[in-house]
Amino acid sequence: MFAANAIDTGNKPAFYKELATQLKALLEGEGDSIANAANTAALIYQMVPDLNWAGFYFLASEDELVLGPFQGKPACVRIAVGKGVCGKAIELDMSMLVKDVHEFPGHIACDSASRSELVVLLRDADGAFGVLDLDSPLPGRFDKEDQAGIEKLAAI
Repeated sequence: MFAANAIDTGNKPAFYKELATQLKALLEGEGDSIANAANTAALIYQMVPDLNWAGFYFLASEDELVLGPFQGKPACVRIAVGKGVCGKAIELDMSMLVKDVHEFPGHIACDSASRSELVVLLRDADGAFGVLDLDSPLPGRFDKEDQAGIEKLAAI
């Protein structure tokens, strides 16, 4: 049985390296993508400080993302590509780090308590197929070290 171990958050690169090790152990031997996304969201939500939402959106078509497994308050179910931070990340084919979502044009407020957001792409051999989305009630919660760490988790 898997048990998450506490990780010192004082050194972000070391924190994300250890979190990646724990994620690999958690997902080892399981091939179901929904189960793996659910456990990934749960582990991130439990271990990454100051989050109010962690989860996935998957491309349902070339024009729309649909909600996947997550932790946090109920969320927007469908997001058009190009809309909000998640849809913009897919449209631009890049991760998005937003220090204050109230300053992001077209932000979709699924939870009005969210102030900052980090969205990283999920990729396979065919390109982006979804995003991993993290929200925080703290403005400026995420930085480039968080982005690099979460991108490594998304690659797993």
